[in-house]
This record gives sequence, structure tokens and C-alpha cells, in this order.
Amino acid sequence: MYIPKHFKIEDDEKIYEFIEKYNFATLYSTHLGEPYATHLPLILKKDENALYGHFARPNGQWKDIEKQSVLVVFQGPHCYISPSWYEITDAVPTWNYVSIHIYGKVEIVEDEKVIFNSLDEMVNKYEKPDSPYILKNVDSKYIEGMSKGIVAFKIAITKIEAKAKLSQNHPAERQELIIENLNRSSNQSDIEVASLMKKNW
Repeated sequence: MYIPKHFKIEDDEKIYEFIEKYNFATLYSTHLGEPYATHLPLILKKDENALYGHFARPNGQWKDIEKQSVLVVFQGPHCYISPSWYEITDAVPTWNYVSIHIYGKVEIVEDEKVIFNSLDEMVNKYEKPDSPYILKNVDSKYIEGMSKGIVAFKIAITKIEAKAKLSQNHPAERQELIIENLNRSSNQSDIEVASLMKKNW
């Protein structure tokens, strides 16, 4: 990914925070000699420097992915930036966004305990605190049957590229004008970008 120096995120904690918040990712690999992508949620294990997830078994991407060097893209909020918001007239439109690219090697996971723990962690992440649904309370035979329909995997992270293009290359006064205009929007992505700009991402 092309990353000018003023857009590069170098704070590991910011990167991890972003991945955990926007963890519905796109996993790219080569399948049958062509580029192939699957959209899926992933769990970050910082202590292992790895990502965990699973494919639906009918998705053929898993069949030749093991030991490939793959790319995972985590895409955050993004929005159009109008030059009409600037204090000058000689300007062009642009797009603000945050994106994390992770490269790694894939290992198919067959250990039933690791698979269940990964699924349990994902459920716990998204169920509300007061939700009555607990994966461990589901009949084990049912879980075993459903697990046959997935292929679990681990991605050992080898490289991370992180980019926050949030108008850092513009004067502070202009950034304030952009934030003001984005906050007037009814679009949630616009508002999220404004919030990230305020935090000096």
C-alpha cells in the first residue's frame, strides 16, 4: 500500500484498536491461479501475533491457501472531502479514510478445542453483555455437527501496513473546516472520520 509519511500509523496500540473495532475484513489469496477474496470477521490475538477466523467449507479458497502469503484488509470509515469547504478556491476533491493491511502465512486449524475457543471468543465479542446466548450452553453434538461445515484457520502476521489519510497534509485551520462540515452530515461514516481527525490519527 502506498503510504506517504504523514499518513503512516506507527502506533501499535492504535493499529490493534482499529483492527478490533473494524474486524470484518477482506482476505485475499491466490485460488486456482487467480486472485480470490472472502469477506469475514477475524479475531486478533496480540499475544500470538496472529489472526483467527473460519471459512464456510463449501468456499474453495481454503483448499489451496495453506502456507500462502496472504493479504488481509481492514477498512474503516471513509468519506468524500469537498474543496468547497476550504478557505481557498484553487483546490481539488479528495477522499479521507483509514485502512490497515496485514500480510501473513495461513495455517489450517484442526484442533477442536482451539476452533471452539475461537468461535466462543467471536460470539462473546458481539453478543450484548445481557444476552442470554452462551455458546458453551449449546448442545455439544449440535456444535460438533455445525463445526463440520467450517474450516478454521490462523494467520501468522508477518507485516503490517497502516494508513490514516485524514487531511494531515493540510493546514490546521482547513482541517477544522473539514471537521465542521463532516459533523453536519447525517452519514455515520462522515461523522466517524471527523472524530478520527479530532483525535489526530
